[in-house]
Amino acid sequence: MARKTKNGKGVMSILARLVGYMFKYYKLQLIVVLICITLNSIAAISSSIFIERIVDDVIKPGIDGGLGWDGVKDKLLTIIAIMSGIYVVGLIASFVYNRIMAHVTQGFLFHIRNDMFKQMQSLPIKFFDTHTHGDVMSVYTNDTDAIRQLVSQSIPQGYASFVAIITLLVAMLMSSIWMTLVVLAGVGVMLITIRLIGGKSAKYFMRQQMAIGKTEGFIEEMMHGQKVVKVFCHEESAKADFDEINDSLFKYSEKANKYANILMPTLGNIGHVLYVVVAIVGGSLVLAGARNLTLTGLAVGSIEMGAIIAFLNMSRQFTFNISQVSTQLNAVVMATAGAERVFKLLDETPETDEGYVTLVNAEERDGQLVECDRRTGIWAWKHPHKAEGTTTYKRLTGEIELNEVDFGYVEDKLVLHDVTIHASQGQKIAFVGATGAGKTTITNLINRFYDIADGKIRYDGININKIKKDDLRRSLGIVLQDTNLFTGTIMDNIRYGRLDATDEECIAAAKLANAHDFITRLPGGYDTMLTSDGSNLSQGQKQLLSIARAAVADAPVMILDEATSSIDTRTEALVQQGMDRLMEGRTVFVIAHRLSTVRNSNMIIVLDHGRIIERGSHEELIRQGGQYYQLYTGAFELE
Repeated sequence: MARKTKNGKGVMSILARLVGYMFKYYKLQLIVVLICITLNSIAAISSSIFIERIVDDVIKPGIDGGLGWDGVKDKLLTIIAIMSGIYVVGLIASFVYNRIMAHVTQGFLFHIRNDMFKQMQSLPIKFFDTHTHGDVMSVYTNDTDAIRQLVSQSIPQGYASFVAIITLLVAMLMSSIWMTLVVLAGVGVMLITIRLIGGKSAKYFMRQQMAIGKTEGFIEEMMHGQKVVKVFCHEESAKADFDEINDSLFKYSEKANKYANILMPTLGNIGHVLYVVVAIVGGSLVLAGARNLTLTGLAVGSIEMGAIIAFLNMSRQFTFNISQVSTQLNAVVMATAGAERVFKLLDETPETDEGYVTLVNAEERDGQLVECDRRTGIWAWKHPHKAEGTTTYKRLTGEIELNEVDFGYVEDKLVLHDVTIHASQGQKIAFVGATGAGKTTITNLINRFYDIADGKIRYDGININKIKKDDLRRSLGIVLQDTNLFTGTIMDNIRYGRLDATDEECIAAAKLANAHDFITRLPGGYDTMLTSDGSNLSQGQKQLLSIARAAVADAPVMILDEATSSIDTRTEALVQQGMDRLMEGRTVFVIAHRLSTVRNSNMIIVLDHGRIIERGSHEELIRQGGQYYQLYTGAFELE
């Protein structure tokens, strides 16, 4: 029965998929490698066959005087020439397959990493919300490294040992079935040992691979939150948690390597004992004058001394190759555990996109919208109608409507209930409410980071399920509470909002966000390099760059999720001026704890546990004297 990995998949099925993946990219090269390994393996064991020929056809006749010096010399030189030719072929084959495998191994990992990254970009936000970043990184590093060892060493060596075992078995049977049975009995003992000791080692190597991912995930989380750990004096608790996780990794690694280190000496000693037994049995057969039995039938004469000497060498090579296969067992198990995690990532269900309405640049001709290739400042929804075979264009205005929307991150647990909102073109809609009320969730639904359970969301009268997600998100400018800056210059980070933006447009966006002044005061100005998520900038400066990035995107709809939460009051006044210019003529959704930032909103929506409990302008809600009034008059910060 095939060994199972942690998730229940057979090792052989994962290996088969891995090999199939290799043949997908390097079919011709791998065929050449298999041929070369076969030639090299046969060449390596040919010495045993030629030893028998030298003893029986050269040495023995030479001693008995059956051959003269010239006859001995001719036969010996012939055998040496043939052996030399075979060894040269084996040497060339070894050189060729090692060179090819170096290229195949690195190229194979190149394709795997590319495919994983490509797949990762297609995954929904839910995947990253439910997997630690360190564990995902472990797939790219530890798991792919385990696969590298399998591809570069274990598979070639395993195949070489397989070819050698089959060839030696045939050669031994051709030499003597009696002694072959002795060797096979010893091999049976070795296989039982491999199953008992190697099986335990493999089990713990699999657990070790999983524990490494968990350890790296915890370390990544602690590094990211190190300031929080220190602020709350959580160092001792963090060390205790890490000790527990690290202790599991230690136990699995210690047990895995303990059994692995026991296995090889044990198999080696069994091989030594078997060598002695074969020598005793062979010598006894020669002394007894027993008739030899081979694949060709019962021999007329007794077993020859040359066959015994050759058989001893073959038995040693046979048990050595069995041991070689067992030494690769742990690498195979680790690699299949890693490969399973790699394939699990590759098999994750990508974000589905059934949309067919796209966003295009348009211009007006004779009162009609017409698609064009250049940027005109007019965007339109291109809506093909398959039934009629026609295509219509509708100007993007930014009118968004949520109608009786229900949603839950878990299917049977709703977090939004019957949410109905209508945002007309150019309106500013503000969401207020306690943490967990559902404010950010609503904006995630507009982006289609998640899909609703019930109800409808329409964008310019079009169901957003019909709009391609890339085009939907391209029409939305977003400023998040948690800023994310990437390694590169400040100009590069601003241009991230629209990759075809010119330097002048990026600078104009920075001025709009009031980020231009602090950027020009930096040593490199717009060419200042940012690393480690902009650690050389203050939180407020990073937020200003995030706003500038949204400004350069020039989207007709803006989502501002606590966009000014990390900015001090003085900077906020400057930012608010830029934000007002940024929001002009656009539909804007604002999430804010500072109620002072939402006073000028066209509509303020108060949420509580996923339900809308109040809505209206600032003045209307104050007159109602409800929860918003209590929040506003009690404090300007919503807890």
